[in-house]
Amino acid sequence: MDRNTFTGLFLIMIVLAGSFYFFKPSEAEIKKENERIAADSIKKATANSTATPATAAVATLPAVDSTALKGPFGGNISGTEQTSVLENENLKLTFTNKGGKILSAQVKGQTTYDGKPVILFDGNQNKFGLNLNIGGKIVSTNDLYFTASKIGPNSVSMRANYSGDKYIEFVYDVKPNSSKVGFNINLNGLNQVIQNNTITLNWEATLLEQEKSGKKEQEHSAPYYKYAGENPNHLSVAKDEKEELKEGKIEWFSFKQHFFSAVLIPTVPFDKGELEVKVTTEPGQIKWYGANMQLTFNQLAAQNYAMEFYFGTNKFSTLKAQGHELEKQVDMGYWPLKYINRFIVLPVFNFLEGFGWGYGLIILVLTIMLKLAMSPLTYKSYLSMAKMRILKPEMDEIKAKVGDDNPTLLQQEYLKLYKQVGVNPLGGCLPMLLQLPFVMAFFFFFPNLFELRGESFLWMKDLSTYDDFIKFGVNIPILGNHLSLMCILMTISTLIYTYFNNQISGATGQMKYIGYIMPIVFLGVLNSYPSGLNYYYFLANMLTFAQQFLIKSMVDDEKIHKTLQDNKTKPVVEKKKSRFSAKLEDYMRQQQQAQIQQKKNK
Repeated sequence: MDRNTFTGLFLIMIVLAGSFYFFKPSEAEIKKENERIAADSIKKATANSTATPATAAVATLPAVDSTALKGPFGGNISGTEQTSVLENENLKLTFTNKGGKILSAQVKGQTTYDGKPVILFDGNQNKFGLNLNIGGKIVSTNDLYFTASKIGPNSVSMRANYSGDKYIEFVYDVKPNSSKVGFNINLNGLNQVIQNNTITLNWEATLLEQEKSGKKEQEHSAPYYKYAGENPNHLSVAKDEKEELKEGKIEWFSFKQHFFSAVLIPTVPFDKGELEVKVTTEPGQIKWYGANMQLTFNQLAAQNYAMEFYFGTNKFSTLKAQGHELEKQVDMGYWPLKYINRFIVLPVFNFLEGFGWGYGLIILVLTIMLKLAMSPLTYKSYLSMAKMRILKPEMDEIKAKVGDDNPTLLQQEYLKLYKQVGVNPLGGCLPMLLQLPFVMAFFFFFPNLFELRGESFLWMKDLSTYDDFIKFGVNIPILGNHLSLMCILMTISTLIYTYFNNQISGATGQMKYIGYIMPIVFLGVLNSYPSGLNYYYFLANMLTFAQQFLIKSMVDDEKIHKTLQDNKTKPVVEKKKSRFSAKLEDYMRQQQQAQIQQKKNK
């Protein structure tokens, strides 16, 4: 918002406030108006000669269908909504008697990016309850008015009476110093009232925006579910989707956001169900989730269903402590990346976290440790590229002799040279490929690491999101509405790394310039990614420079050249060819013969 717009709105607010103050009615005028309204109400009530004092009082309430009053839970279809609050060290839950449900769930100790309390869902647009088949009609408890009563220091009971000793009761128990909430459903005396052998538990919620980038938060939010004995799965993170869950018993399901989750865990798994997600475009909202889960209903006995809610953070260790493999909601990447993150990177990160350091320092030390562990591979890669660079003059001579018109023969001559000097042309690539899974693993690790949320370092206010060092005010293709300084530094360091890498490998032609394109592409891709991720890539590049400088001082090009030339004088020991090598030679021989035949035909 610019200064002129702000000034205009501020002046409008002053005018409105002044008009309310100077033109508000006096106390005498308010009293007189109230007396007139009361007199009109009495006049209208007494005008109807058939109305009794009791019916006159009811006439001011919303009309209720008399047929509905006589139907199932007729005494609970109307009422006045009342709320109550239960809280502990981790949660603050607001309950409403309308539907007997949790109206809103606040995670204590956490704030949104704007500094407001983290409220996972709020308001009556969120639904929760049972759908019951009574008398051939579906009755939703979400529409009934329950009677609330506190039955303990941190427990509340919500009851809707059917008749006599027949009732539905929801009991909520907020456990001390926990993010879990006990939830029990008691269907007392309704075994002959409810029809069919299943009932449906319905939960619908609109998740509220918590993070700086609503778009990125949407990309990391989806409903999750877990079949008993299997790994958790989830619906689409990018589009609307509805899925029937009928491949097994459902151990739990969750409404997962980027860094927070609302999970429902039944003691006895759900028989089957369906989950749905819709991407919302309303400001302040992320997605709409809906769930319908089937519960087995026995008509021969009273039914009780025990469950637990989890309302809290998606911190890996916190979710793991809840059991049921809830921690697998944290996206650690695909195979084998998730195993690298879970069993190598995360334990090391947690170990460093125990020293009480800032997260900027932790990421630095983590990067140094990784680079030291990978230093043997880096050394081998550097040495192999140095050999190829030293061989380049001889390869140029071969190329000048053979010519460009016979690439198959050229490659054969290159292979002969490699065999004579004992050089593996892929020796520089393989060590880099072995390091690639670790580089890619961090691409998933940092964006989903709750520990970085709200943590600052240098100019970066929150390492879990981008640093908008430069704000454009409008959306620019590829970059968006900002430019991240850490992403710029990462890009510059990658370009410098590419330059020095070309010097080491002796790359020429198109290969020399391809390496400069990717950093520019990644500038657009990573500009909206967490500054913690870009900080890691920047550090990795800088430490690679240091490693290469150190290795360069240890490697003597003249000594390598002498060793390669000495290898030419040694007898070549024929090794048994691998199947791949044999097929490659056969292919090259066939290509050469095809080229000779083409020349003859001409």
